[in-house]
Amino acid sequence: MSKKRALIRQQIRKARNSLSKFEQKIAAESLKVNFTQHLKQQKTIKNAHIGIYFSNDAELDTSLLIKDLWTKNHTLYLPVIHPFNGTTLYFQRYEENSPMRANRYGILEPKLNCSQICPLAELDYLLMPLVAFDDNGNRLGMGGGFYDKTLARYEKEHWQKPQLIGLAHQCQHVPSLPVESWDVPLNYIITPQKIYHW
Repeated sequence: MSKKRALIRQQIRKARNSLSKFEQKIAAESLKVNFTQHLKQQKTIKNAHIGIYFSNDAELDTSLLIKDLWTKNHTLYLPVIHPFNGTTLYFQRYEENSPMRANRYGILEPKLNCSQICPLAELDYLLMPLVAFDDNGNRLGMGGGFYDKTLARYEKEHWQKPQLIGLAHQCQHVPSLPVESWDVPLNYIITPQKIYHW
């Protein structure tokens, strides 16, 4: 199964990286519109606590969405790799003047400040990157397992939030993914063209 997952990662990353700068720009604008529409449908007017991430490796660009959510008075949190176990994530408040540093993957994250960390269960929405997704809401990540290990500490049937939302280009959709026991399915996937819900 791991070989099949690795092959899907390779194929989808290649497709994602083949998108032009113009296609990425249009996709980022459409993401902003679609997520705003999603918040309206959820009757979320302002001051939601939203976990989000900086895009990497030709992922759907979140920069326009981040700026738009700030203007609408939502509070944003970025993932920070746990400093001790190195395999799970904290979600720390992110503002325009937040001190930042590059993590071991070269991705910027806020400098750890325990007073700015939001417990996972207090986030209203958790927006997650992914390499591929399927018709059942399954998500295939980069292989590090950070989100799955972070979410594994919570019994999904007992929590009300956060709502788990994957962000992806439409080219990252596949009919079916090989699923492992630790994979956590998502509530929604938002692409520039469509909002999927399970």
